Amino acid sequence: MISRRKFIAQAGTAATAFTILPRFVLGGNGYVAPSDTLYIAGIGAGGKGTSDIAEMAKSPKVKIVALCDVDDRQAVESRKNFPQAKYYKDFRTMMEKEEKGIDACTVSTPDHTHAVAAMAAITRGKHVYVQKPLTHDIHEARMLTEAARKYKVVTQMGNQGGSGDDVRTMKEWYNAGLIGDVTKVICWTNRPVWPQGVPTPTGKHEVPKELDWNLWLGTAKPIDFNPAYLPFNWRGWWSFGTGALGDMACHIMDPVFRILPIDYPTEVECSLSTIWNGVFSESHYDESCPVSSIVHFKYPGKAGKPDIELSWMDGGLLPKRPNELLPDEAMGGWDGGVIFEGTKGKIMADCYGANPRLLPTKLMKEVTLPPQTLARVPEGHYLQWVNACFKGYGNAVTSSNFDYAGPFTESVLMGNLAIRSYNVRQSQKGGGYSYPGRKKLLWDAKNMKITNFDEANQFVKRDYAKGWSL
Repeated sequence: MISRRKFIAQAGTAATAFTILPRFVLGGNGYVAPSDTLYIAGIGAGGKGTSDIAEMAKSPKVKIVALCDVDDRQAVESRKNFPQAKYYKDFRTMMEKEEKGIDACTVSTPDHTHAVAAMAAITRGKHVYVQKPLTHDIHEARMLTEAARKYKVVTQMGNQGGSGDDVRTMKEWYNAGLIGDVTKVICWTNRPVWPQGVPTPTGKHEVPKELDWNLWLGTAKPIDFNPAYLPFNWRGWWSFGTGALGDMACHIMDPVFRILPIDYPTEVECSLSTIWNGVFSESHYDESCPVSSIVHFKYPGKAGKPDIELSWMDGGLLPKRPNELLPDEAMGGWDGGVIFEGTKGKIMADCYGANPRLLPTKLMKEVTLPPQTLARVPEGHYLQWVNACFKGYGNAVTSSNFDYAGPFTESVLMGNLAIRSYNVRQSQKGGGYSYPGRKKLLWDAKNMKITNFDEANQFVKRDYAKGWSL
C-alpha cells in the first residue's frame, strides 16, 4: 500500500513537469489517483460503525484500508463490505502498523473509548470523525478540542442533523427576528430505550471467543464480563455510556447552540426519578444511569442578548404543551423535540431539528418567511468531512468541527455531572444524603470546576484503568 503523502513525495522527485499524474494516464474512467484518495481506518467497525464507514465509502475518493473492532461478531458486515481492509482488534496496534497508510479515522466505539481512540489518531496527524457524544467526560472534550487545533487536523462529530437544512432554516428565522430574543429553551427525548435505573448485573459468564473483553473495557475499571452490557445496552451504565442525555442531547440540543450565541453554562441543577429498593425511599443505583431526569442549565447571553434558561427532560418526561399548540397537534416528534421561547414568538422542531414550525402553526401560512441566506450542505454530514479532509486544516469547513463540538459536548456532559452528583454524600458534613442535585451547581468553565460543591468535581475527569492514558 502506498500512502498519499508518499505518493506525492515520489511524484515530486520523479518528474518535473507535474506533481500528480492525470487519471487518464494511470487508469480508465473513474480511476482515482492515489494523491486524490483519502485512506480511512474505521475504529469500531460494528454497530454504528458499520453505517459510518459505509457512508464514508460512498465517496469515490475514499478507500477503507483498515478496520478495528474488539468483537469479531460485530465487525462481520464491515469486513464483508471491505474485504481488502486489514483487520485489527486493538486500535493502538492498528495505528502503529498502519500509520503511514492512513489519512483519517472514524471512531464509532462505545462512549468511554472515544477520547483515547480519537487522540491516538489526532496526535499522528490523522483527521477524525468521532461519533456523538464526542467524549465520555468533560476533561476529555477539552483535551480533544485543544489537540485538534495543535495538530491541525480536520474534525467532525457525528451529529448528522448539524448539517441538515432545517437547523439552517430556523437560524434564518431567528436572524430575521421572527421570534425576537430567546430567553428559554425546552428539550426532551423518549430515551432511554435500553435499561437504566437497574441494579448492577451479577453472575459469572463465559466470555465469547470472538470478544476481547479486556480491550472492550479499555479505559473502564476491570469487571467481569456480563452479556447485559453488550452489544448496545452499555449506554445505560456510567462506566461505558452517558445515558439518555449523552445519547440524544447532541442531536436535540444542537439547534440551540447553532442558533443562539451560547457556549458554556454557568449554572446547572437537576432532579431524578426515584426507585424503591427496599432500603431508602429516594434511592438510585450508582452504576446505572437514571430512569428519567430533568436538568436545568443557565447560559449567559452574548452580543447583547439576554441570558437563556435551557431545560432538558428524558425518560418519557414531557414539558407542558405550549398554549399556542392546538389540542390535536403533535408536540415535537416521536423521539423528542425542542421549543424556543422568544420575546415575540416560539419555534418548535422535532428531534435533529427536523420539521421546524412557528407557533401557533397557522403562522406558517400567514407570515412571510425570510429568504435563504445560509449555505446548505448538499453532500451531507459524512461527505462534508471527507471533502474537507482534502482541503486540509485552515481551509476546511465542517458543521461539527471540534471547536464547536468540544464546548457543546462539555455543556451536555455538565448535565451528567449534575445527575451523578445528585446523590453524592457530603463527606465533610458526615452521614445522610444532602441531595446536592437539588442545589445549583456553579460552573467555572475556564478552569473546568464546580465552585460551590467540590464533590461534584470527581465527575469532570475520570480515572482510567491501568495501561490507558489520554
